[in-house]
Amino acid sequence: MRRVQRSFDDLGQPLAEVTFVVVDLETTGGSPTDCRITEVGAVKFRGGECLGSFQTLVNPGGPIPPQIVYLTGITEAMVGRAPPIDAVLPALAEFIGNAVIVGHNVRFDLGFLRANLHRLGYPALRNRSVDTCSLARRLIREEVPNCKLATLARYFRTAADPCHRALEDAKATAEVFHSLLERAAGLGVLALDDLLALPTSAAHPQASKLRWVADLPRKPGVYLFRDGRGEVLYVGRATDLRRRVRSYFSGDDRRKIAGLLREAQGLDHVVCAHDLQAAVLEVRLIHQHLPRYNRQVKAWRRYAYLKLNLAERFPRLSVVRVARSGDGAFYLGPLPSSAAAKLVAEAVESVVPLRRCAARPTSHGRAAPCTPAQLGVATCPCAGAISEDAYRRLVDNAVHGLTDRPELLLGPLVDRMRSLAGAQRFEEAALTRERGAALARALTRQRRLHALVQAGRLIVELDGGGGAVIDGGRLTGSWATGEPTVPEWLAPEAERTTIPLAREVVDEVAGIASWLDAAAASLRLVHCEGGLCHPSSTVVTFAPADRGAAA
Repeated sequence: MRRVQRSFDDLGQPLAEVTFVVVDLETTGGSPTDCRITEVGAVKFRGGECLGSFQTLVNPGGPIPPQIVYLTGITEAMVGRAPPIDAVLPALAEFIGNAVIVGHNVRFDLGFLRANLHRLGYPALRNRSVDTCSLARRLIREEVPNCKLATLARYFRTAADPCHRALEDAKATAEVFHSLLERAAGLGVLALDDLLALPTSAAHPQASKLRWVADLPRKPGVYLFRDGRGEVLYVGRATDLRRRVRSYFSGDDRRKIAGLLREAQGLDHVVCAHDLQAAVLEVRLIHQHLPRYNRQVKAWRRYAYLKLNLAERFPRLSVVRVARSGDGAFYLGPLPSSAAAKLVAEAVESVVPLRRCAARPTSHGRAAPCTPAQLGVATCPCAGAISEDAYRRLVDNAVHGLTDRPELLLGPLVDRMRSLAGAQRFEEAALTRERGAALARALTRQRRLHALVQAGRLIVELDGGGGAVIDGGRLTGSWATGEPTVPEWLAPEAERTTIPLAREVVDEVAGIASWLDAAAASLRLVHCEGGLCHPSSTVVTFAPADRGAAA
């Protein structure tokens, strides 16, 4: 008995196209391990049309308890000449095929089927399943005294009357199931994945807002939750808008999600050509609206740069919030926070003894070296301890290490880490490792993003159709099929990005770089204005101190 697991995309098929098999079993008791099946009934249908039925008594190979005889009316004499379950299972499996199994308290029936399949050496049952009892609890719990099959059959006035006989109960369950599907349609449940998620979704406190899902397509795009005043609460993106938004109602009890859904009074969406366009639009909308439920808003405000002002006589490293193009300074970043930038600065200063005192050097100098210079960790040009030419060589060394020769900085850090570990100065070795790893991450990111910006105009096409135009690290055009188009929201962003990268654009450039990496196997480079190279993703690996190694 072979079961084929369909792809996840198949779950989005309309319910009218899904084949369902309602299964009901009668047994000698409640334990799949100790009890046996006495009758099997099944009804197959698609789009409301009955495709066939299956019914047979089953010889359990043992006595039937009196209370079960009283409940079902199935006696030992009735099953004496019936086939054993060994003979019934192959025919039942063929009847079920790859259909979705439906049952009332379906876990009971599936438990017996799986136990017998395992006992007889058949493959495990992998069909998807739907429980009409769970659906009823979610959809009409306030309208009925209980969710027993007999109660639901009376409530929906089914033609079949459940009587603890397998085929009649299966027919009644099928009618109840169709009635529940009509109720579920009002919540936007029109496809199989909607139905499978409904038992948890409909129990959500904000389940009434599930109607928003009905208007969403199964395409990539961006969605925006809005409050009663129309202000944007949250911006998100998805490869499947319908599936992603519905997931918010599927038992996610995180405080942020609960608060978001309570405040949300509306939902907008924008369909995009592909994942890249969705990722870029998400970033731009977050920067435009600053939604309070998006964590990126807080992260973006913490961005900082490491600055080396080359226009000064004796440049020093400093942490700044804004990078100014054309001011004669070198910038590394933006980095995640001022603390991250300070850690990178400490890594550089531990290799290159740049001055650390914040006071501007004067022509008359100072009487004694500053404290860092006295400790031997920095030079002190203010006290005349180094000439301008010698200091400039230190600065050049730092700039080369932060640009084209990272080994000038990372190599000494690795050596220092190993030396400290060998001397059993493990805390200092761990601090050196932390600084080196922060510097390596910053350099890798900087080189990766700058390579994309300096590549100029790129045109890429996807194997499955569609493509994108990227100019100076920004998305300026994208399409799903046909000729490239420029969506209205892309037009104002056509100008090229400058270096250093501004805080407002770095998330977009980083997102595009990540997309190019992830989709590299399915991309075709149609045009590249400048050179495009992919820098090594790891310049140096900072492993634990006793295992540190240069890449």
